[in-house]
Amino acid sequence: MVIGSIFGYLWWQGQVQRLAVYVQETREELKKCSWPSWDELKGSTALIIIAVGLLSAFIMVVDRILFTIFI
Repeated sequence: MVIGSIFGYLWWQGQVQRLAVYVQETREELKKCSWPSWDELKGSTALIIIAVGLLSAFIMVVDRILFTIFI
């Protein structure tokens, strides 16, 4: 009953209509996007995994160096 009265109040204020317009406009904008192909997606994912691995290795090396210097 509480949910129904909240929905009724929002409907009365026009918030439900604004939400529907927002969802419709969002769908239209997403149709304009260019989505990557499967090969591009695999290549980008591999690149991100390699970059994260290299960054974590660099941070680990710097951490060990700083740990041995200061402790």
